[in-house]
This record gives sequence, structure tokens and C-alpha cells, in this order.
Amino acid sequence: MRGLCAVLLFAGLSGCADWQANLETLWGAPVLAEEPEAVAAGPATPEALDTTTPQEREAAVTSASSGAALGMTVASLGSPAEPGFWLKTALVQAETPGSVTEPLSGRAVSVMLIPIEGPPTSGSRLSLAAMRVLGVPLTDLIEVEVRRGG
Repeated sequence: MRGLCAVLLFAGLSGCADWQANLETLWGAPVLAEEPEAVAAGPATPEALDTTTPQEREAAVTSASSGAALGMTVASLGSPAEPGFWLKTALVQAETPGSVTEPLSGRAVSVMLIPIEGPPTSGSRLSLAAMRVLGVPLTDLIEVEVRRGG
């Protein structure tokens, strides 16, 4: 019988315009957690996420190496939260300096080559800063030539 009374009481209060306030009055404590306020800043832009300086971007372009070719790989955007110029790829077994070149434009950028597990034909992940220097769309899969050395 108590359960039925509680259900009827709740059902009656839920029909009220301010049922949460009514329940708080009955029980003396907030019933539901408050919703967090919306963030006023809006969505993050690539420019806001890329923490590299213009000088760092210029240095990465001018110091792109012409080292030993490791091969071609299809790259997607890596984590935008990870700063710097890097390529995570199965084409290397140890972290080493290198460069990537986008063959259609010929643009190249110096990067740190970071090994990932998988066959050499598996895809790679390229940093936000490197993709911006190459001038490629961040949502595209791009084919790049990878070189060791720098």
C-alpha cells in the first residue's frame, strides 16, 4: 500500500509545472543534479587547436629533408590534442626524425616519425600542424611519401 501511495504522490507531483521544486520541498534536498551551463566559447577551430607558432611552421617547411625514402602511406588526421609535427606510422620501428611530402602539391614538412604496430601497408596518422602546413583538408585521407632523416 505504501508503494502505491508513493507512486500516486509522484505521479501527482510530476503533473505540476514545477515538480522538482515540489519534491525538494517534500524531501528537503535537491532531487536532480543541475544541468551544466553550455560553453560559450563554441566549437574549437583548427587554428585554435594548432599550438605551433608561425616560426615553428616555417622551420618545419624549410627543413624538410631529402633523406632515405621509406615508402608511401595513406594518412588521416591524428589526435588534434597532440601538439607538434609528427607522423605515427608502421614504416618505422623506432622514433626518428623524417619528413612527409604530399606528391600532388610537392609540399613537404619535417616531422618526428613515431612507430605504430601493424604491417607497413597500414594507414598512418599525421599531426594537425603537419596537415595544415601541407595545406590538405583535415577530413581527407591523403597519400604521402615518407622519408627518414632530417
